[in-house]
This record gives sequence, structure tokens and C-alpha cells, in this order.
Amino acid sequence: MSGLICLLLQVFSLLIIVRVVLSWFPISPDGFMAVFSGFLSFLTDPVLVPLRKVLPPIRFGAVFMDLSPIVAFFGVALLQNFVCG
Repeated sequence: MSGLICLLLQVFSLLIIVRVVLSWFPISPDGFMAVFSGFLSFLTDPVLVPLRKVLPPIRFGAVFMDLSPIVAFFGVALLQNFVCG
């Protein structure tokens, strides 16, 4: 059972990374990438949205940086370390 949990945590970490990388590129609203991005949001938003409410984006000049994926990634890594050893 812990093997399955470890696998799911690893997949979730990968989904967070993919979502962050995709956020750097413009995605047209009609196409496969828009559907894929929406699916990633559907899977990762249950964790990222509550973190955004607690930890608002930080301003760097004219740019805002969302720290919720970083916090979520390290939180999942800590959970992996605790569960998977």
C-alpha cells in the first residue's frame, strides 16, 4: 500500500513541475495544450488553491511570483520522505 502512495506522490510532484513549466508559455484556448493544461489544473488545484489563499504571490518589480507550487512541491517531498523512507 505504501508503494502505491509513494507512486501517487511522485506523479503529483511531476504534475506540479509540468504545470509550472507550461505556465511559462502562452497556450491558445482552442487546442490540445489548453485541454491538457485544464486537466493539470483540475488535478493540482485542490492543493494549490488553498495554498494561494494562505500564501499570496510575491511581487518582484512588475512581476508577481506564485510560491504555492514551490511550497506544494516541498510539502509533497516531505510527505514522500516520511511515508516512503
